[in-house]
Amino acid sequence: MVEESSFTEQGTSFLPPETSHQFVNLTLPLDVATERTFLAREFSTAPRQEPFSRDSSTPFLQPDSPSTSSLNLAGEGPLNHGISKDITQKLYVSHFLSTWNFRGFEFGAILFLATIYPGTLLPMSIYALVRAACAIVLAPTIGRYIDNGERLKVIRTSIVWQRGAVIASCLLFWIMHTQKESLPTWSMVILLSANILLACIEKLCSIMNTVSVERDWVIVITAEQESALRQMNSQMRRIDLFCKLLSPLVIALLNGFSTRAAILVTLSINSVSMVVEYALIARVYKADPSLAHHRAPPSAEGEETPNRQQTSSVTTIVARELMSFVENFEIYTSQEAFLPSLSLSISYLTVLSFAGQMVTYLLAMGYTSTYVGLIRIFSTACEMSATWFAPWLMSKIGPIRSGIWFLSFQMICLGIAVITFWTAQVPIWAASALVGGTMLSRIGLWGFDLSTQVIIQEEVDLQHRGAFSTTEAALQNFFELCAYGSTIAFPRPSDFKYPATLSICAVYIASALYAKFVRDRRGHLFHTSKCMQPRGKGRGIYRQIRETLG
Repeated sequence: MVEESSFTEQGTSFLPPETSHQFVNLTLPLDVATERTFLAREFSTAPRQEPFSRDSSTPFLQPDSPSTSSLNLAGEGPLNHGISKDITQKLYVSHFLSTWNFRGFEFGAILFLATIYPGTLLPMSIYALVRAACAIVLAPTIGRYIDNGERLKVIRTSIVWQRGAVIASCLLFWIMHTQKESLPTWSMVILLSANILLACIEKLCSIMNTVSVERDWVIVITAEQESALRQMNSQMRRIDLFCKLLSPLVIALLNGFSTRAAILVTLSINSVSMVVEYALIARVYKADPSLAHHRAPPSAEGEETPNRQQTSSVTTIVARELMSFVENFEIYTSQEAFLPSLSLSISYLTVLSFAGQMVTYLLAMGYTSTYVGLIRIFSTACEMSATWFAPWLMSKIGPIRSGIWFLSFQMICLGIAVITFWTAQVPIWAASALVGGTMLSRIGLWGFDLSTQVIIQEEVDLQHRGAFSTTEAALQNFFELCAYGSTIAFPRPSDFKYPATLSICAVYIASALYAKFVRDRRGHLFHTSKCMQPRGKGRGIYRQIRETLG
């Protein structure tokens, strides 16, 4: 297979002058992207400028900056791509506040329910399952709204409704916690149902905000420059991991001191954060004119005619949503990034993530809460390291090859851990082997996540980003539900080896799907250096082996 190559030689572009200048802060039009693909095929034998070029799926048009080699891909320092540092800082702060509040309330709601309903997991399980199921069912509607709506209006809607839902939910939690002894059972059921409804609204708005920012705004702000995308993606992931670690920890410490204090702090932070996020995102929007460009006119399916607005029967609404989901799923499967996205979604079918299921198992095996907290810190440190290592590796071999490398690393770590888990005679040693393998595997998981993120951002059509990303989110929630189902089917700690085995099977299935994508795209799975290729009589045998192995 012919390796990818650069198409600019000695400062001369193959494109007409009117299309080859000023790519900074502008999104490439579709006709230029089409011409780019055509030229990539016509000039695939052009001399290479760098020892390791990007994958063939990556745009080869570069901004007029002299070089991208000076960019610090690890994420330190400002973006060196004509992107305003002020814009990125405001976007990072807004994303930090959104993620901090989401992670804190997600974990805090579980603690609040556990305090209100001690001795039973039923209310918490119903709360989590309905919340995830709602995200699956209504994902097409969210995707359609993102694709057809104005960018600023979509983000502001998600901020106001998400923060409003959390504030209202905290008020209900306060009533349930302070009045649980005096309220009748039916009142508690109504309050719990209202809280579940608010949780569904909060989850949907969170998906809307995340998809809009990570799968649309970031692409437009970086003008689809791959190096800038890598850096911003990595910074976003660092923010996610930082909030994933500290926000639940802060809520847990507050809840340990006083549940009422934890509820009030959550309510107060969300109230203040709503105003700050609302203002920051507006400034980012005004600072980058390209965000105001319309992505595509609303499709016929996205427009509501008077007749459709008057139709209010439950059957019609359900049928319409099912048709919308089918249409979005067809869009999802038609994109070039379908297999990488599906592989990432299948990875959510896991209990090996130091979440509720695995933490419960470790506590049952004799681990103390302190040890579990330390394990979570080390696990997050491994995940955080991937946000520096992944951009560096992608700059060397491209996102497609780095994805298969990270997946292979994850397979090796979990494979050794699960085999040891099954064969170890002492339960505590079996659990420790699982802990070690799971911690190291997080490097592979998050490295693969970042590699897939770049592929999706570059491959998915502009007008289908919302539909694609919300369908992906629905699949992720579905596989997450399957993970919950595995521990419901095997609830005893002694049976945890079965959900663990199911989790590693999911990883291997995801790896097989991604390997198919790599082979279809590159023509082979593994690249062999020329110095390792045999000469003379051994060449024929080598060729046969390579054709057999791909």
